[in-house]
Amino acid sequence: MKLSSNTLLALAITSITATAYAEPQSQEFTPVSLKTSNAQSTATGFVEGQKLDGSTRNWYANEQLKRGGKFKYKDDGALHDTDRRINWVQGTILKYNSGFTEGTVGFSTELAAYNAIALETDSEKLAAGNGGAPKTGPSSGNNRTLTHKGGDAVGQWSKLGLANVKARVSSTTLTAGRQAYSSPQVDVIANRALPSSFQGVSLNVAELENLTFDLATFDRVSPRSEQSLQKFRAEYANGREEANHVNTAGITYTPLKSLTTSLWATQAEDIWNQYYFGATHVVGDRSVVALTTGLNYYKTQEAGKAKIGKIDNDTYSLSLGLNHNAHTLTFSYQQVNGNEYFDYLHETNGIYLANSLLSDFNGPNEKSFQVSYGLNMAEYGVPGLKFNLYQARGWGIDGTHYTGNGGVKDKGYDGIQVQNGESHYEYGIGSTYVLQSGPLKDTSVRATYTAHRASEFQSDGSINEFRLVTTIPFNIL
Repeated sequence: MKLSSNTLLALAITSITATAYAEPQSQEFTPVSLKTSNAQSTATGFVEGQKLDGSTRNWYANEQLKRGGKFKYKDDGALHDTDRRINWVQGTILKYNSGFTEGTVGFSTELAAYNAIALETDSEKLAAGNGGAPKTGPSSGNNRTLTHKGGDAVGQWSKLGLANVKARVSSTTLTAGRQAYSSPQVDVIANRALPSSFQGVSLNVAELENLTFDLATFDRVSPRSEQSLQKFRAEYANGREEANHVNTAGITYTPLKSLTTSLWATQAEDIWNQYYFGATHVVGDRSVVALTTGLNYYKTQEAGKAKIGKIDNDTYSLSLGLNHNAHTLTFSYQQVNGNEYFDYLHETNGIYLANSLLSDFNGPNEKSFQVSYGLNMAEYGVPGLKFNLYQARGWGIDGTHYTGNGGVKDKGYDGIQVQNGESHYEYGIGSTYVLQSGPLKDTSVRATYTAHRASEFQSDGSINEFRLVTTIPFNIL
């Protein structure tokens, strides 16, 4: 794992900042020690500990392409252009969790049925024809509403979203089957009506007070808007090269009460090896001023058969957040050092970079900067209501030096060679309200408006988007 000079500088800045603002109480060292009690000792039984709950989400998005961009839709077998795309889906999750059986080894199970209903079914509005979104690569098109090959909506569909068995000894848990998993490189993505999930085996070891270990292997992903299982592939690479297995391992360590660090390594078989380091440090008192510092660093290199070509990419983000009572002001810088995109696994949220927004700001050699502001209205007597706004700019995108495809057309990231000095910017505003009491307690309503503008060859295009998402949790048992 090779750290670039820019990454080392970012690490140094993080360290200096933490020292400058540190207070004694926030720097208390937590020694690594065995837990005095373990999770299995509290097991109440398979039936006694069972729970049946879920949620239903109304997900609406209205997009309009700008500067001549067009979506595609099919009518009578012919493709037509439109600058607008509308998706409206109701997604419902019904989830059953048993308790762990008592004894030295405890067993439990988790099952979840996912159901989606398309509330918008007009093929012109869905714009799910060939081409679709301005983003390049095989993920182009409509991944919001499940459609037939011709672009017509599937009115209603269901699938088994989660189905796994767990075995636990002390505070170590082995999970086998389809599961929700969260790490910086294999992470459930939940920004649609339904989330993704992964099929495989994972192990979590939490025997120590401030040090945990994770190990997992997956061979399939269950996409957000599809019924099928798929092999893993890259989000941005051209073509449909797939990994038979994705293997990941990580350590999370909290050496100070104010500092959390994590180190992960992930192999997408015959595609890449990817390494991650992250750190979050919080000091100060919000009633006066508190500082949150975050660092995320990824190193990606081709592996095995290198199905999508040569990769040599170092990418990092550094964020500084100032917090005072209800107000949060954050500055984030991000940089890609490599002649290809910083890439991650499709149908995952495996990108913990600070400037991953509507655009990921992850072009070859791209630099980006974001300023964001958040307001928590609980401080003004309206608990549950929050506002946020941001602006981000990316510049210096340069793919002219990309040769990782070995000269083979449509392999890897072929096509980015036209990106020379590309730039783009994005701004957004959003509001969230969470009900604090009553029969609909914890129901959330989130409204966002985002605008993105791009130069000629920047891959995300120019687009405005409005989203309105309402999520209602419920308990049955």
